[in-house]
Amino acid sequence: MPDRPRFGPAGIPQGFKETKSPTYNLPCYLQKQRLDALEYEAVRWGQKPQVNQEAAEKLGKNARDHDVWLTFHASYYVNLVGSQKIIEASKRRLIAAATAAKWMKAHTITFHPGYYSQKRSHRADLVTVIKVLRQIVEMMQSTNIKATLGLETSGRLAQLGTLEEIITICESVEQTEPVVDWAHLYARRRGNLTTHDDFRQIVEKIEERLGSKTARDLHCHFSLVEYTFRGEKRHHSLMTPGYGPRFDLLADIIVAFDLKPTIISETPLLDIDAKRMQEIVYEKLKAKSVLR
Repeated sequence: MPDRPRFGPAGIPQGFKETKSPTYNLPCYLQKQRLDALEYEAVRWGQKPQVNQEAAEKLGKNARDHDVWLTFHASYYVNLVGSQKIIEASKRRLIAAATAAKWMKAHTITFHPGYYSQKRSHRADLVTVIKVLRQIVEMMQSTNIKATLGLETSGRLAQLGTLEEIITICESVEQTEPVVDWAHLYARRRGNLTTHDDFRQIVEKIEERLGSKTARDLHCHFSLVEYTFRGEKRHHSLMTPGYGPRFDLLADIIVAFDLKPTIISETPLLDIDAKRMQEIVYEKLKAKSVLR
């Protein structure tokens, strides 16, 4: 489990791309910035791993050697409430991600469960997701894949993935955990995430339903977000005026409740904003220590 609040990018920052270095050297680059988390992005993968095992193992080893908490984002094309053909393809996509995550020894495999069907109720869709995920976890366990499946809160109203739905799935399926995307919650709530109480209530709901360890060690995504009546539209950098949610409010909750989350920056300025968020939290932790 994370030993402190950790911060890092979702994928490869522009500065690292300019070095033309292999991806497995990214943890060294992040450590030099004093960042300590990385979410490997496999969001456009097909039904087989699209990284070779040697490179994946090198990335994992470098992450451990440079104290970078490594997680994994699976394909955007997973839909566990589609037709049977789509569900079977989605299973293969998740197993491909889980296989690569095993090579890397990544901790969490983040993904979106899918889109609401047009012919069934949301409740029936939720039951389907739970059933399919139990099958996937059984497949993972049969090959000794120990990473948890991280179910991400979704930003579009057409997607299955309210906080309540994600918590219910995690209550029902072993080897799963919630991934709280604060921008997605903000968009889905039409901006109604504006106070300390709003953030605190989300953390407390997770703690009440899934336990204190899950709430303390949350895997999170953060960016500012633009939204429409359909939900999430576009991510924005941390310093862009006119968008939310406010990171300082989350930072206050992290410090007040001694949380140890992994915060993955999904802004256009991946590592720069990860560093900004880290500095905000650590300044608040320093201030709290002085007051004691």
